[in-house]
Amino acid sequence: MVWENPSQNRLNFLNKIDSITQPADIIVLPEMFTSGFTMNPKDVAETMQGETVLWMKSIASKKQAAITGSLIIKENDNYYNRLLFVHPNGEINSYDKRHTFTLAGEDKVYTAGTKKLIVAFKGWSICPLICYDLRFPVWARNTENYEVLIYVANWPKPRVNAWDALLKARAIENMSYCIGVNRVGLDANNHEYSGHSAAYDVLGNRLDTTPLDKEAISIVTLNKTELENYRNKLNFLNDKDEFTLK
Repeated sequence: MVWENPSQNRLNFLNKIDSITQPADIIVLPEMFTSGFTMNPKDVAETMQGETVLWMKSIASKKQAAITGSLIIKENDNYYNRLLFVHPNGEINSYDKRHTFTLAGEDKVYTAGTKKLIVAFKGWSICPLICYDLRFPVWARNTENYEVLIYVANWPKPRVNAWDALLKARAIENMSYCIGVNRVGLDANNHEYSGHSAAYDVLGNRLDTTPLDKEAISIVTLNKTELENYRNKLNFLNDKDEFTLK
């Protein structure tokens, strides 16, 4: 991704998306895909009527596929790291990152979200979350009976072992598919990102062969019948502890 350059990033992603020739249901982009993980939102923030939202709606309509990823949104004088899930008909669901990354000072710049999002799409229930959320299993806990977890991220290379382990764990403990899409490359702060995008099934089996350290497009097929069969056979979610989130 090009640092703090939304127009160039949109163009780069458009070229990649246009190269996909087979039908797809959902296109998943990384966290802050228009800018990189910047703590300087004033130069790149957009509104919900801005160019990137219009761009996402155009792609969703053209491809007849949902498209999701997070970008910086300014609203009521606050900045949000906001994930948008744009349906082919133009409907938009949004989720504001709950766990802002205090190590980088994200909590001082961006307003944290308070509501979990469950998206209904083509008969599936999908829970989209953002990067640092991955470290907090209580927030992802499958109390809504969702079937797919999606994490979009700018997760740096030095801690990528945690990314790998936690993506797999979230799939297993929630008996859901878990998809993580992470960026690659070097940003303006000299943070390196090595990708490790992946998709796991309910048993923690890897479903993709996405290469490391380079840009790539991976296409993964999810099987709802297979997921339901495992859930009905094992019934692990029925034994989960109850809790109240504060």
